[in-house]
Amino acid sequence: MALNPQEVRVSPGMGGRILDGGRRFLEGDVFHSFRRSPLTMFAAFITLVLFLVALLAPWIAPFNTLNLSSINLMDARFPPMGSTFDDNGFIVEPDPRFPLGTDEQGRDLLSAIMFGLRISLQVGFASVVLAAVFGTLLGLVSGYVGGKLDSVIMRVADIQLTFPAILIALLIDGVSRGFMNAETHQAFKLPILVLAIAASQWVNFARTVRGSTLVEKGKEYVQAARVIGIHPILIMLRHVLPNVTGPVLVIATLTLAIAILTEATLSFLGVGVPATQPSLGTLIRLGQGVLFSGMWWLTIFPSLVLVVLVLAVNLLGDWLRDALNPRLR
Repeated sequence: MALNPQEVRVSPGMGGRILDGGRRFLEGDVFHSFRRSPLTMFAAFITLVLFLVALLAPWIAPFNTLNLSSINLMDARFPPMGSTFDDNGFIVEPDPRFPLGTDEQGRDLLSAIMFGLRISLQVGFASVVLAAVFGTLLGLVSGYVGGKLDSVIMRVADIQLTFPAILIALLIDGVSRGFMNAETHQAFKLPILVLAIAASQWVNFARTVRGSTLVEKGKEYVQAARVIGIHPILIMLRHVLPNVTGPVLVIATLTLAIAILTEATLSFLGVGVPATQPSLGTLIRLGQGVLFSGMWWLTIFPSLVLVVLVLAVNLLGDWLRDALNPRLR
């Protein structure tokens, strides 16, 4: 018996569902709002370029600044292209191998910025993910369960809000130094820094998710799930959590900029990443020490990259907040 081709239905499969989801996104309000904002498109382009530079730094950087054996002291104090450096009466001409100049150790500043950007983004992303997971879970439990547990979690959040985020991060770093010797603390420097920044940022996620959960748990679909006997944990994870992820995404985008600035501040104060693996904040701190000797490029260029990155991420966060909230469109 021959089959009519029109009667044969083929499942779209995973690829078809992905294409269908991509088509709906391109036709949706969020992408339409994105296309209507040239400033947001420019911020997204700058952010994408900086992310790609950080991701591909080991392959596209002219020099590997993390490898100390590749540094030559004879290449120290070269100024950036287009300028000269008057060091005690001697004119130092630029070297085309180092378009942004070198530091006192002969380290190429362009390569150092690429690797520093990579470390700053790694710390920022890791701390935001940790803060988002911890804060979202606490906010979900606090809003759904309520009662004394809700009061305890929110009072802890209120107490933490009275302290500046940088002070909490410094406190955690100081406590870790008290429990570890210098060698162990140096080995776990990055995880401690991520934990310190995440511990200062989870409150925003918890309070926002709690408020959204209080709204969602009174709706009919949650009541129906309770009636048919679904476990509360499954209700929170399967039904409530997907409906409160919109605000979490917005907060995570804005918190990424704050986390990068916090890491830069801690590194500038000397409690961030070590000088052998410099982030943007560490590069700024090292450049600030020789700023008045005429080596201005060691501070200016890392600072410009940090400002551009934070500004671009903040612009994307502001657009995402407006795009996901119909009241703000």
